[in-house]
Amino acid sequence: MTDNRVDRHGLQVAPVLADFIEQQALPGSGVEAETFWKALSTLAHDFGPRNRALLERRTELQTQIDEWHKARSNQPHDHEAYKAFLYEIGYLLPEGEPFSIETTNTDPEIATVPGPQLVVPITNARYALNAANARWGSLYDGLYGTDAMGTAPVPGGYDRGRGARVVARARVFLDEAFPIEKTSHADARRYYVDKGELLIDDQPLSDPSKFVGYTGHPKAPDTVLLRNNGLHVELVFDRTHPIGARDQAGLADVRLESAVSAIMDCEDSVACVDAEDKTLAYSNWLGLMKGDLEERFEKGGKTVTRALSADRRYTTSNGSEISIKGRALMLVRNVGHLMTNPAILLKDGSEIFEGLMDAMITVLIAKHDLNKTDGARNSHTGSVYVVKPKMHGPDEVAFADETMTFVEEALGLPQYTVKLGIMDEERRTSVNLKECIRAARHRVAFINTGFLDRTGDEIHTSMEAGPFSRKDFIKRKAWIGGYENRNVDIGLECGLSGKAQIGKGMWAMPDQMAAMLEQKIEHPKSGANCAWVPSPTAATLHALHYHKVNVFAVQEKLLKGGRRAHVDTILDIPLASFRKWTEEQVTREVENNAQGILGYVVRWIDAGVGCSKVPDINDVGLMEDRATCRISSQHIANWLHHGIIGKDAVMEIMKRMAEVVDRQNAGDASYVPMAPDFDGIAFQAACDLVFDGRNQPSGYTEPVLHARRLELKAQAA
Repeated sequence: MTDNRVDRHGLQVAPVLADFIEQQALPGSGVEAETFWKALSTLAHDFGPRNRALLERRTELQTQIDEWHKARSNQPHDHEAYKAFLYEIGYLLPEGEPFSIETTNTDPEIATVPGPQLVVPITNARYALNAANARWGSLYDGLYGTDAMGTAPVPGGYDRGRGARVVARARVFLDEAFPIEKTSHADARRYYVDKGELLIDDQPLSDPSKFVGYTGHPKAPDTVLLRNNGLHVELVFDRTHPIGARDQAGLADVRLESAVSAIMDCEDSVACVDAEDKTLAYSNWLGLMKGDLEERFEKGGKTVTRALSADRRYTTSNGSEISIKGRALMLVRNVGHLMTNPAILLKDGSEIFEGLMDAMITVLIAKHDLNKTDGARNSHTGSVYVVKPKMHGPDEVAFADETMTFVEEALGLPQYTVKLGIMDEERRTSVNLKECIRAARHRVAFINTGFLDRTGDEIHTSMEAGPFSRKDFIKRKAWIGGYENRNVDIGLECGLSGKAQIGKGMWAMPDQMAAMLEQKIEHPKSGANCAWVPSPTAATLHALHYHKVNVFAVQEKLLKGGRRAHVDTILDIPLASFRKWTEEQVTREVENNAQGILGYVVRWIDAGVGCSKVPDINDVGLMEDRATCRISSQHIANWLHHGIIGKDAVMEIMKRMAEVVDRQNAGDASYVPMAPDFDGIAFQAACDLVFDGRNQPSGYTEPVLHARRLELKAQAA
């Protein structure tokens, strides 16, 4: 690749990326090639050294924290002395005066419509399209096809009894969200519109304002559109449909507005290590922003073409027409500040910081949406939404803000067109969250907690403090509840309500929807106006929670109550208070970690899959990405470092778990087993993460995974 690079203003660019930029991304953007390349070169060469200095500051602070713990290794932990030390070195910063964010022009999906949020690898066009189209989902399908009602469907033909239970359950939801005067949806035989009012068996809704519109004839509508807590629900009537034909009202389906927003991910859920990978990611993002992305695949012996859904049109109560979006509002997650990428080399031969490259190219591509004058739009307010992960403290947020200001000016966009999502997933961001928000107060549109990355950073930051609890017990410690509550409280203090999203993390078990319905309602109850789900079906089911909970009412109540958690709770290190574990307990914990690492890494390295449903040690499918890998590898590294288990014992477990993973993947014809030789690149990568985990920057997995994936690609070439 290095021999045939093309020079663009001192940048040595891989041809595949240069061709994509010049032949696909730039035409129609309103930006000339000369302007683009000159600006990217300036960004890379002028901002790159500042980026590197921020990384050096991370290392400097980590070294000081390590030395502080080591000097006191034989003493009980002194919380007050520790906090004073963190202030002294500038890790912990004084909190400034109250303020409110000044973000403007955010779309309703960000500001005023609470709901589920999908995160999807941008490199998989089919998944990206599914996520974008998951704005609408069938409640009937979600209930019938999962264990949401308590049991999973039995393979075979349509089960009428199960179908009847689905219809009854959906009617219960309608009664809760859209009650009718003097009757129930369960008894309804006719829905019609008369003089602009929806009537059900001649009775109005208890709250007539929840009726939005309809399609078809008012006396016998094809669909009726309702709205509750900002979310739409569509009743579909069709007496020729197998379900509608047996329904007394002809109701064939209940469709919910589901994934209100979706993050198209260039980071944790992808495996992008070179120009070819990055070009694929950017190409799919371009297709989404232009609206012409399509994917063809075989399903049931037929070729299926998937494209973006159209907007939906309805007649309102006053006879006018309205358009309702058919797709999720799309955000794009750039990579963090750490990694570089060989897609572009600088004048000194070093690799470009990938986050700077992402900023320039993803925002350029988003101009195709901003430039539209008609048809379906992603943002109706002229905004671009960039989620920025893995930032450590206010200085790094300020750097991201300045980067976006440079990009906006270079691409001819008004300042603050780009809205910034701050992932609250690193410890130095959590303890300084208010100041992080202040650093981007004009463009913050999103804050989000991420338990797994946050725990991985917690372990790495306090590696020298002592051995950590087992993972299940880490979750039960006071710090995690404080972290989750404080994120919402500070977000509300900083004026995010009605202007930005306050989000919560992923439900990791896509096959366990009954448990999700029981537990994930806690996210809207906590004051979060969005939360991550692992699939379009999960989005539809999670949407039920936002009908039950008025999130803005919750936020208003929380704001009056003041903070529920303070920085002292966040600084409570979740060390093991009881270390008399049996050998079996230690082995079981390490086995669980090792199996998860290997199951994820073997797909990352060998297949370039950055996110997938990976069976855990009990064969329960879990959504795995680099965050889950980070916590597991850091946990083993911590126990190794403190002598809870020895290196030989860990290696024996790694080999044994590799055999388990091999068995779990036995049905995949393309899978390359790790056993019995254990000399493949994937197995070596997993071992690197564990045995050299203490030396990885902030405990991140990216340096190891990228290096080993590049090694495998070079070997294959």
